[in-house]
Amino acid sequence: QVQLVESGGGLVQPGGPLRLSCAASGNFFRANTMAWYRQAPGKQRELVAKITRGGNTNYTDSVKGRFTISRDNTKNTLYLQMNALKPEDAAVYYCNVEIQQYYSDSFQTQYWGQGTQVTVSS
Repeated sequence: QVQLVESGGGLVQPGGPLRLSCAASGNFFRANTMAWYRQAPGKQRELVAKITRGGNTNYTDSVKGRFTISRDNTKNTLYLQMNALKPEDAAVYYCNVEIQQYYSDSFQTQYWGQGTQVTVSS
């Protein structure tokens, strides 16, 4: 069983920073692509940023230049450094990880974190 535990959400003033973490634990061979999604009230869940195991990154346009996604493969942990936060960044943030359970597997299973609330308000 794989578990994803998120941390780091909270209340921040506009323009401020916040750092999210997502730690994957359990018995598996490796974590491949890892990503952050967010969902604001009344809106669909959207991809914020993703990072491959090799470190290639992609960001949604609205966060480019402000957010940085990173990972520590030795700890199976994903991070999202968010700077210059705006009220429109407020949402529940979810991590998503593609897990390869066994070395011989040719498929991956996606797992989701429980979500962490980010509130941007003065």
